[in-house]
Amino acid sequence: MGTAHPESNGAKTHACEFVTTHWSVVRRAGKGDSPEATQALEHLCRSYWYPLYAFIRRKGHSPADAQDLTQDFFARFLEKHYLALADQNRGKFRTFLLRSLEHFLINEWNKASAAKRGGTKPPISWDQQDAESRYLLEPMDGASPDKLFEKRWALGLLDLALERLRQDYVDSHKEGLFDALKPCIWEQDSSGSYERIGLKLGMSEGAVKVAAYRMRLRYRELLCEEVANTVDTQADVDEELRYLAAVLRS
Repeated sequence: MGTAHPESNGAKTHACEFVTTHWSVVRRAGKGDSPEATQALEHLCRSYWYPLYAFIRRKGHSPADAQDLTQDFFARFLEKHYLALADQNRGKFRTFLLRSLEHFLINEWNKASAAKRGGTKPPISWDQQDAESRYLLEPMDGASPDKLFEKRWALGLLDLALERLRQDYVDSHKEGLFDALKPCIWEQDSSGSYERIGLKLGMSEGAVKVAAYRMRLRYRELLCEEVANTVDTQADVDEELRYLAAVLRS
């Protein structure tokens, strides 16, 4: 994952516009078979499988067991066995997902077997070798499984927003501009960087400043959307953004 950091240019968190979210759709669906809810839940799970894998590994499970447990958890979760547990006190998707995993590990994992899972299609597509390679890069700083989960969850949200931002520029045939301005998302102009970018791209320094400002605004908008996918209300979006910043500083 990248080392993205939230913008700190003084933009107000209430500028984020809250819309109907994936998690709200899932919550309303409950035990139902809504295709919309199923698709939304699959998207959320696919986006955040690695924090769960890292949590299981930090709990002491071997790579092979962690891979099996992660897939088996998602298989059960996506069958909606755990949605019945959702209530108003579990408003954030990350909280609900982690508590569900903990419940699964305590009560369910010993019932699963590779033989039972053999021949079935994994519910979430991910590179198991890449998962362990990423985990081996995690700092062995004694952080608890919960803390590691929170950190990877936060970075996952930032990376999703960054990838969506990059795709915006690719779709507009401005990938070169994105690559040049990407560092400006988190840093204001220093040591004449805007001037150097302008010379490279054939733009004036003023035009680069405007483009960088627009990029920061768009990144924040996309980050707000990703956060909104995992909470229920606008107040939760604002709170979650503050929480993300705190996690990344820790």
